[in-house]
Amino acid sequence: MSGLGALLRQRFRRDRIQLLVWVLGFAALASVGHSAVEQSYGTATDRAGVIALLEQTPSVLILRGTPQGTQTDAFQFMLLFAFLGVMIGLMATFLAVRHTRGDEEQGRAELVESTPAGRITPLVATVIEGVIAVAVIAVVNTGGFLLYGADAGGAVPAGLALASVGLCFLGIGLLAAQVMRTSRGANGVAAALVAAAYMVRGIGDATGTVDADDPLSMTAGWISWLSPIGWGQRTSPFSDPAWWPVLLGVLLGAVAVVGAIALRSSRDIDSSIIPERAGRAHARASLSGPIALVWRELRNPTIGWLVAGALFGLLVGSLSETLTASAPADVKQNLGDTVGSIAGPNAHGDLVDLFIVAMFSMIGAIAAVCAVQSVARARQDEANGTAEIVLSTAVSRIRWFLGYLVIAVVSTLLVMAVAVLGAIAGAAGAGAPSGTIDTITSAAVAQLPAVFLLLAVVALVFALVPRLTIGLGWTVLLLAIFVGQFGGLFGLPDWARDISPFSHTPIVTEADVDWAPAWLMLGIAVVVAAASVLLVRRRDVALGG
Repeated sequence: MSGLGALLRQRFRRDRIQLLVWVLGFAALASVGHSAVEQSYGTATDRAGVIALLEQTPSVLILRGTPQGTQTDAFQFMLLFAFLGVMIGLMATFLAVRHTRGDEEQGRAELVESTPAGRITPLVATVIEGVIAVAVIAVVNTGGFLLYGADAGGAVPAGLALASVGLCFLGIGLLAAQVMRTSRGANGVAAALVAAAYMVRGIGDATGTVDADDPLSMTAGWISWLSPIGWGQRTSPFSDPAWWPVLLGVLLGAVAVVGAIALRSSRDIDSSIIPERAGRAHARASLSGPIALVWRELRNPTIGWLVAGALFGLLVGSLSETLTASAPADVKQNLGDTVGSIAGPNAHGDLVDLFIVAMFSMIGAIAAVCAVQSVARARQDEANGTAEIVLSTAVSRIRWFLGYLVIAVVSTLLVMAVAVLGAIAGAAGAGAPSGTIDTITSAAVAQLPAVFLLLAVVALVFALVPRLTIGLGWTVLLLAIFVGQFGGLFGLPDWARDISPFSHTPIVTEADVDWAPAWLMLGIAVVVAAASVLLVRRRDVALGG
């Protein structure tokens, strides 16, 4: 363990800004969540009405969680925990991969391992940093509940539940870094597992049953036991606290950490359990240009987002008509208000149409992530020096950067296209009327200008402050998604919601759709993207992290 303290300090030094952003973000979510519940669902009667609606429309539970009574803190836990679980899972996996496989790719690991620190001490330092970061966020979450008057007997288990999810995915991220050959592949696998945990948990919640003793509480289906996020929810901290599900996440994380240490002890540096496929002796003619090269780099993660978009679209189409069947007439209006808060500011209309628009706003978020990953890849290529090699040829800086933007735009269009096809197929299988196809198509098209505007903003960040591209770019994206998709549900003021491009997407459920905001966002996106390309042409190549 020689040098453990120095390595730990070095990790916190590198991550100080990112960790601070994460901690402040969780603190803000805790505050916003409580304020939203107090403002939008201020009385027990209001919360009971929402829970009754959710129990009658299990498809909506996929996005939330199983109700555990009308207590304010229990209601907030139901609304937010699954989303917080995804956030802390991504934070933990990114941290784990960055300091393991990422350092191997950069050559840092080889330098450190040539010292008395050896192979294992750097990995242990990463584990300690991750545990401390997760613990701080758990304390912030617990403190948020305590600050607003929650009982310690519920606030502490709520914090521990969140910590167990983070520790579980910290171990999974470390293990993925040993299995995969590149940091991109390790991050892709780890992020896919986080998303799978969220979806499995959602299916478990949707198939849950109402408790016989308490009609305003539900027990999730058995499939939720397959998800670390589901384990955290099973703690039910504000209704019937159970501590032991927390141990499942901690245990799985510990097993993954032990496995990562064992693999790192036995493999050579820069090797992996799943080896990188041997390349061709000579590149194909199709790789003669920068666009083809960028597509080759981003092909696999883009295919993953295409699969996610198709499955999500199929789910949306299949569930859209079940809302009409499962929701009685006397509650459809209230349910429409709840779904409409996700669909957009002042959204109103038919319940099925509102549901489709709300779900395609989520698909728009998936497309935005797919687009932003292209700019993040440009920054990685620049930092690693591979971009400099390309630019030493006849490829100009404009052509080089345009390659990433073109692939981002094409990937976005493909994700939305496969989502539309999946939704149409699902709606046809569920017996939806023909007019549903028009709603699906319009809802998808309405998301594109917001996605392109976010892409242009991140491209501008890359042009102006390249070293902040990845951290600041993903922060901007996540804030835009949260404010745009959940701002209405959590009662954020209009000025705060207006910050997100997703708050300005046309509401296609109206009779006369106003497409002016979409055209305005599209025009701004073109101008900002063009400015970013010109700025990249004029600045120096920024090597290193």
